[in-house]
Amino acid sequence: MDAQGRERTENVDPADQWVLNPDTGEYELRLPPSAPQPAVPGPRRPAPRDTAGGGTGRRTAAPGREVPPQRRRRGTPPEEPAPGRRGRRPAKKKSRGKRILLWTGGTMAFVVLATAVGGYLYLEHLNDNIQSLPDDGAGTGGFQKDKAINILLIGTDKRTGDGNDGYGDAGSAGHADTTILLHVSKDRSNATALSIPRDLIVDIPDCPTTQEDGTEKVIPGSTGVRFNTSLGQDGRTPSCTMRTVTELTGVTPDNFMVADFNAVKTLTTAVDGVEVCLAKDIDDPDSHLKLPAGKHTIEGEQALAFVRTRHSVGFGGDLSRIEIQQQFLSSLMRKLKSNDTLTSPSKMLKLAEAGTEALTVDSQLDSIGKLKDLGLELGKLNTKNLTFTTVPVDDNPAEKVKATVVLREAPARQVFDMIKNDVSFTEVKKKEKKEAAAVAARLKGTKSDPDEVRVRILNGGAPSGSASQELNYLQLEAGVTKSENAGNAPEELKKTTLEYAPDQADQARRLADILGLSGSAMKPGESVTNSQGLPAMTLTLGKDFKGAGVKLDATSGKTPEGVQKSTADKVECAE
Repeated sequence: MDAQGRERTENVDPADQWVLNPDTGEYELRLPPSAPQPAVPGPRRPAPRDTAGGGTGRRTAAPGREVPPQRRRRGTPPEEPAPGRRGRRPAKKKSRGKRILLWTGGTMAFVVLATAVGGYLYLEHLNDNIQSLPDDGAGTGGFQKDKAINILLIGTDKRTGDGNDGYGDAGSAGHADTTILLHVSKDRSNATALSIPRDLIVDIPDCPTTQEDGTEKVIPGSTGVRFNTSLGQDGRTPSCTMRTVTELTGVTPDNFMVADFNAVKTLTTAVDGVEVCLAKDIDDPDSHLKLPAGKHTIEGEQALAFVRTRHSVGFGGDLSRIEIQQQFLSSLMRKLKSNDTLTSPSKMLKLAEAGTEALTVDSQLDSIGKLKDLGLELGKLNTKNLTFTTVPVDDNPAEKVKATVVLREAPARQVFDMIKNDVSFTEVKKKEKKEAAAVAARLKGTKSDPDEVRVRILNGGAPSGSASQELNYLQLEAGVTKSENAGNAPEELKKTTLEYAPDQADQARRLADILGLSGSAMKPGESVTNSQGLPAMTLTLGKDFKGAGVKLDATSGKTPEGVQKSTADKVECAE
């Protein structure tokens, strides 16, 4: 090759040489035999070991990169595969210079402050980027493809890396500054991202925790403390935050992912920024955010300032910051799912590098292969069915100067039950078998007012206490004041049923509407006499009962009154 030809080859951006393989539907990087190989990406070789003199033989940390305590590096990458055919093309004469790098169209979950999906490049060398910590038995053992998925996303306030001196607590060990429980439904039709306020008063359980030397130490629990102290305080690790979330919500996370301030900067830069909207001018000296009202594309330091601001939005507290973070995450989600990102090899490569370097994951999720599988599951989501919401809370009544919050018990328990029972916060339309005309007709017609409905509630296979919980919901929230708890049914039922007399059809239709009953769940029959000697219907809660106030039609549930929510497909301006 002449000098001019060599110069053309050397100046070619590898991202411009990606070719779509029609047989696999994947992109491949094909370089000419004489072309020099790009320095990145490629399998990483083990770092040099210092074995001379008194050397320890440990791998030396890269300059400028902090090695956090208790984290472990993955071992030496696998050996290069044996030479041979790659892809589905006919075998050709081998060439040392030729390499084929496969690009998948899957998406990857990675991060805390940047939830749920990003690009994924299947390269073994990315394994070396991933840091991991033990889950100490606090999780389920890892997500499964045929079940609902619960990932605990944690953003810490620990200052690491260059340029972060102006953020967070200078002495922080890395508390749970931002925490999101991401629930993905079993059928992957919807997801809920539940934000847990850092200042929520909770009980932290005893936490068995793996130490640096491999031994286990039980860190004593605490009662009536801020949620954010479940990480960092007294040597607590993310596994302790997992246990705290389980005790709070009743939902056991499958895995955890942790990131610090750098994640927001690197990930937004990798996708060339995300669009946000402000309803008013913001000048916050604490977060260093200064932006006029309107739409803006932000990345790097400015993106970090955006998710850290609180004094200039809403009521100026942590709950206001949660709302602006949810707006940011929705925007990032849309950007990551956009064709502009998924069809750009260079952006996907940068995302893969940024995502894996930003992460610390649990020991059940510590490889590119596992992240790929998770990413493919999350990639099935439609942004319109990803709901952001926050644990319902009130100001702590024990404080004169309001600094912490406490659970708003009734709606909070309903939110937790909806997640635990895999119920969507958005209406998800599904194709269902048509009921016979006569059965479907039971739902058609006039409906009584809720305060005219008389019903006795029996527990016929639902969890213990369900009849009492449903009674409280009907009386306090649904307006069905003439309802009463009749105890246990004589036999268990698979399905919840409502039996009523012909002259109670109007009442039955109202209750069916409130509970989400299908026509087949309505059983024309006889009325019973309630405690006041008046005719009443009989509602028997079956094994399909999903929690007080949760719709029984299995598609969606009514969001508890007063609980704010937003979906990732909509652009909202922070106020």
